[in-house]
Amino acid sequence: MNIELLRDVVVMVAGKNAGQIADSLFDKKNVNEFIIAKKLGLTINQARNILYKLSDEGLVSFIRKKDRKKGWYTYFWTFNTDKALVLLQKHVLKEIGQLEHQLKSREQKRFYICPSCHTEVTEETALLHNFICSECGEVYQLNDNKKAITEVNSSMNKLKRQLEEINKEIGIIDEKKMKKIESDRKKIEKEKMEKRRKAQLERNKAKKKLMKHKVKKIKKTKKFLKHKKIKKKFIKKPVKKTARKKKHSKKKR
Repeated sequence: MNIELLRDVVVMVAGKNAGQIADSLFDKKNVNEFIIAKKLGLTINQARNILYKLSDEGLVSFIRKKDRKKGWYTYFWTFNTDKALVLLQKHVLKEIGQLEHQLKSREQKRFYICPSCHTEVTEETALLHNFICSECGEVYQLNDNKKAITEVNSSMNKLKRQLEEINKEIGIIDEKKMKKIESDRKKIEKEKMEKRRKAQLERNKAKKKLMKHKVKKIKKTKKFLKHKKIKKKFIKKPVKKTARKKKHSKKKR
């Protein structure tokens, strides 16, 4: 990661004095605000004001912890590199758009300059003032656009190179995010599979236990029936009363 890119976006949002905050927070998490203030040579309130400006743009985030003894809160700050790069990307694209518009205007229109106070105006403005400078009264002269076009092109190329670098860094961050998402997905899937495996083992265990119980019950039932059959074999069957009566009646006759 090019730290200069992060410095650029911090300066753009919070001013020149804020540039060093990028160094204090780069590639770190939850940095104590008192350490940041000490490194920058600022009071805690000055450091907080800068950090709050960055926080409003989503460039930094914080957590806070309460000091049990003193009772106040201490803030711990983290730099959001991806959001900072996206903001810088938008800013650079806007500047490139403005320069493209300026270049088109330079290529299509004529500009006049005052030789005395070096004020440049469009042809329409020069005509409006009869080609006389409203500041010093000198006559406007036709300005050569070639130098201005060269400068605009140079600025555009510089911004485009910066944009390429920003896009590259954003691509690296996105790739890391995708890898992390994929890694988390695999981890979750692995945990789910492990839960399913354990649940299946528990079901199998319960099934085996139930089968053992059923077999034991069947064996017990069989044993009981066998014992009952043997016992039944040795018990004399009772004589029916009707048969006894018939025999008794025959003897009397």
